Amino acid sequence: MAILEEIQGAIGAVADGVGPSIVGIGRRQRGSGFVVGDGRVVTNAHNVRGDSVTVTFADGRQAIGEVAGLDVDGDLAVIRVDTSGAAAPSWGDGASLALGAPVFGVGATPGGGARVTFGTVSAVARAFRGPGGRKIAGSIEHTAPLASGSSGGPLVGADGKVLGINTNRIGEGFYLALPVDGALRDRIDALGRGESVRRPRLGIAVAPGYVARRLRRSVGLPERDGLLVRGVEGGGPAARAGIEEGDLIVAAGGREVNDPDALLDAIGAATPPFEVRIVRGTEERTVSVGGEASATGEA
Repeated sequence: MAILEEIQGAIGAVADGVGPSIVGIGRRQRGSGFVVGDGRVVTNAHNVRGDSVTVTFADGRQAIGEVAGLDVDGDLAVIRVDTSGAAAPSWGDGASLALGAPVFGVGATPGGGARVTFGTVSAVARAFRGPGGRKIAGSIEHTAPLASGSSGGPLVGADGKVLGINTNRIGEGFYLALPVDGALRDRIDALGRGESVRRPRLGIAVAPGYVARRLRRSVGLPERDGLLVRGVEGGGPAARAGIEEGDLIVAAGGREVNDPDALLDAIGAATPPFEVRIVRGTEERTVSVGGEASATGEA
């Protein structure tokens, strides 16, 4: 009973300390978020639709906020909105969490107020795909139950400090959170200043390497590692560079690519214009992709 009473007390303390900073995102609450500074709220990018959003505060007040900065691939967004009366909670260190550490999931309830649940860290350094398709690594897996509309809310320690941002549900009873560290705080600050993350892109759809090898073999072409282009966005960067459906991409930005994640990493690290090496039939050629960039995560 003493342990249960301790958990009850900790939940109450988290609700009192962090609850006033929790907000609902969207008129019908697509997700949650929390105050990170005067006039700034952070949430997941997948909770945002368009440039403005309804924000519901813990006391029931509603306000229309404007998206200050967006990072689709990192699944983060910062909203500018009047946060009067709602203070930001303190940051903790989510990068140092160990297996079994007690954590509290906090999300908004419809109409205002916060929901607090208890769980433990079940795994660290997990990876998942963000809304733009890119892999997000280093996430915290935990068991604090989250209701629908809770993504974007904080994962909190017993001391009330924010350790992560809840982002994704996996299976039954397991959840992922972006861990709080210096890099995440810097990214949130930059988004709050209006510095949306814009990564280079190609504007193509690709098939995995094994598909490319099988198709090339079926038409009598020599097998080659790479990614088969199965679609090209009209007028997109790849189309302007001369990349065509059926081409095999073997390198981008000076890196060999054998799977979609490698391609996304390569173009994400490149500074436009950058070179893409392709194989068309038996001919190998290099094309230059220009300086366009996009806030989307597609290749």
